[in-house]
Amino acid sequence: MTRKTVRIAMNGVTGRMGYRQHLVRSILALREQGGLDLGDGTVLWPEPILLGRREHALREIAGRHGLEHVSTDLDAVLADPSVDLYFDSQVTSAREEALAKAIAAGKHVYTEKPTATGLDGALGLARLAHDKGVKHGVVQDKIFLPGLLKLKRLIDGGFFGRILSVRGEFGYWVFEGDWQPAQRPSWNYRSQDGGGIVVDMFPHWEYVLHELFGRVTSVQALATTHIPQRWDEQGKPYDATADDAAYGIFELEGGAIAQINSSWAVRVHRDELVEFQVDGTEGSAVAGLRSCRVQHRSATPKPVWNPDIPATEVFRDQWQEVPDNTEFDNGFKAQWELFLKHVYADAPYHWDLLAGARGVQLAELGLRSSAEGRRIDVPEIAL
Repeated sequence: MTRKTVRIAMNGVTGRMGYRQHLVRSILALREQGGLDLGDGTVLWPEPILLGRREHALREIAGRHGLEHVSTDLDAVLADPSVDLYFDSQVTSAREEALAKAIAAGKHVYTEKPTATGLDGALGLARLAHDKGVKHGVVQDKIFLPGLLKLKRLIDGGFFGRILSVRGEFGYWVFEGDWQPAQRPSWNYRSQDGGGIVVDMFPHWEYVLHELFGRVTSVQALATTHIPQRWDEQGKPYDATADDAAYGIFELEGGAIAQINSSWAVRVHRDELVEFQVDGTEGSAVAGLRSCRVQHRSATPKPVWNPDIPATEVFRDQWQEVPDNTEFDNGFKAQWELFLKHVYADAPYHWDLLAGARGVQLAELGLRSSAEGRRIDVPEIAL
């Protein structure tokens, strides 16, 4: 075996997602397993360079995990010819400029979403990467989670027959920050800083719907700010100018209809923080992050509406759990492995900056639909 060291500039690892899922659960997990075997006698050894604005925080993380390289100088890191790959999990408002610099420097790029604050910027990045000839990927983690992998297995096996509808529920109560600390950073609730649940979650719904059920052809959305005042990390009140809930209806290529509610102002009364119910002519399923339950046409009960007596059926007991049938790795790590194999072994990969631009497009059109109070077609985009 030949070990090949791959230097990866990781920008934004002081944030919750960048640190926990991308650094610890993905890159460091790859190191713990001895690297990534490409199958040709080569093992990739990822060597992260921690990038950010707060040097003390970067050094604390590096010391905690025995890492050597930290920097607050993005330009200097991108100018280093030994750095192959740039990863970005910064706040959305800072991402587009940093990605453009990395692409211009000839680095392969892998990034969280949304890739930019608007469709023009997202498409510009995709075109720049195409013209520069670098490889590029966008995190689309939900489709790598066990629940949705089981759902994909059902779709591929023809379980549903003709799919009629998809209903999604996502969200949880994010504390306002006055009497309990908020679980999300305050910038998420300021539109001027790139916040808002539409910008955050519609890119997720675009790739979930696109990958599993078909391209989104129209959107009708209502975005709102249920909680207009919150308290920041210093305990100071601020105006929440970004939407904290969105209610969307999406028409899909092939005729299915998807309805997805997203909210940071909802208390959870479901088994998981996100669940999708899929109904088809031959069967139905309810999938979350990890579990998936089904009810086939042949086993569908015959409920009778009678408001005068208590329900005699336990409806949840009428569904069957889909078995794992395999071991599921961390979804973020699984996609990192695929992207690294794409870069260093030319393996196929289609979750690229153009796919990321589709997510930005859907968020942009969702906000426009809400502002104008109408359904809006979603045109196909291309380089």
